[in-house]
Amino acid sequence: MSGISRRSLLRAAGVGAVAWGAAACTGAPDAQPTTSPATTVPSTTPPTTVPTTRPAPVPPDWDALRARLDGALSLPADRGFTAAHRLYSPDFDSRTPAAVARVATAEHVRACVDTARDSRLPIAARSGGHSYAGYSAPDNGLVVDLRGMAAVRVAPDGTATVQAGARLIEVHRALAAAGRCLPAGTCPSVGIAGLTLGGGIGVLTRKYGLTCDRLTAVRVVTADGALRTAAPDSEPDLFWALRGGGGGNFGIATEFTFRTEPALRVTTFATAFPAGAAPEVFAAWQEWLPGSPAELWSTVSLSAGRRAHLSGCFIGTPAGLNPLLDAVIARTGTKPTSRQVVERSYLDAMLFYAGCTECSPDSVRRQTFTASSRVLSTPVADPTALAALLDRTSELDLLFDSLGGAVAEVAPADSAFPHRTALATVQVFQSGHNPGAMTAVRDGLAALGVKDGYVNYIDPTMPDWAGAYYGANLPRLATVAARYDPDSVFAFPQAIRA
Repeated sequence: MSGISRRSLLRAAGVGAVAWGAAACTGAPDAQPTTSPATTVPSTTPPTTVPTTRPAPVPPDWDALRARLDGALSLPADRGFTAAHRLYSPDFDSRTPAAVARVATAEHVRACVDTARDSRLPIAARSGGHSYAGYSAPDNGLVVDLRGMAAVRVAPDGTATVQAGARLIEVHRALAAAGRCLPAGTCPSVGIAGLTLGGGIGVLTRKYGLTCDRLTAVRVVTADGALRTAAPDSEPDLFWALRGGGGGNFGIATEFTFRTEPALRVTTFATAFPAGAAPEVFAAWQEWLPGSPAELWSTVSLSAGRRAHLSGCFIGTPAGLNPLLDAVIARTGTKPTSRQVVERSYLDAMLFYAGCTECSPDSVRRQTFTASSRVLSTPVADPTALAALLDRTSELDLLFDSLGGAVAEVAPADSAFPHRTALATVQVFQSGHNPGAMTAVRDGLAALGVKDGYVNYIDPTMPDWAGAYYGANLPRLATVAARYDPDSVFAFPQAIRA
């Protein structure tokens, strides 16, 4: 899931130093991160389409593209260009795209893809701009800014149609107004497209599945400029790949159709434990988690001083939650220093996790960070060694977000998201720019058996990134990429390629 700074939120709640569902409003790359030629991913499956011979590239005709976009194109000499390509992290402010297209229709997106393909320009779609690697602002490339396509429509039967530029607070507000909800992240400014395409973890995940599990159709512009509908009975291989195959691959999504659920009341909770208790808290949580009900989503945050926080969300009342919370606390053998349990409406819970009451996608403070991920597939044998990884830095947190429940009801091969049987995903989050500390902890986790990774927390230095993010689904993903993008129009350093 995603959310504001864990430190900020729990300080505001009077709980402690580390907060809820994400270290920052980070995590989901945008709908199409692209920078430079892709790293080759070996595949044992032959592609279904033989790569074509592309004509010689032509210089981009910006005037022609501007005309197709009704004038909504910014070039480096234009006023406001710097702000137009700015991402969530200031680390990427020095990027220098060739142009930013502010699209309002799928036809605009097609015009951008045609220009990038014919000119062999890198192309990247951005909505939230939260890519860990900054892939949505490619040097010398075309940025397709989807934020003008943010409509959310809810049908009487609860089906929601969401344009790809919508950000999460816009989605949650629109759904709540219709009495509906969707399992998704909570950071107000994260884009629905990147979140969904990589999987989508949130506080309702264990009950209702990943965000991508709620998809019934995706409208997507592929490398040939065609606008396709991917669904179970239309382009089924592409539909399979778009459910967990990661933003940036296969095309630019323009619209999603989701199955939603009634917006029920939920109970949020947060407990903080004394310094030194992290090994006991983590050990108790990882043993208790598999038997907890699907209505209960929980996250454990570990930080310097071997501190631990247990927080989460329960679909039900405090009376239903408190015995469950008592049980896991008893397992720790440690008395919490604080405990909060509050019943809220669905929308109020999303606003609480977002850290605001009247927040908008553009009100979120930008933040410099260094981050990666791992996946907790089986319990850690030595929780003390796990907690000790954080002794070297006071600014790094490990954030374990629970899976299981509805996530595990889908077979790993039935969608591109491979981590169906895992206990949790792990965010490795370092405030500021300190890649050395982050890398040491990430690799230390692997040494303890916490391996693989979650593509929505994409890390450009992740060892064996393709295997870590996609596992056994990689060969089929490579086949889909070869079919729909044989000339690597959507190429970037961590793109899926045949």
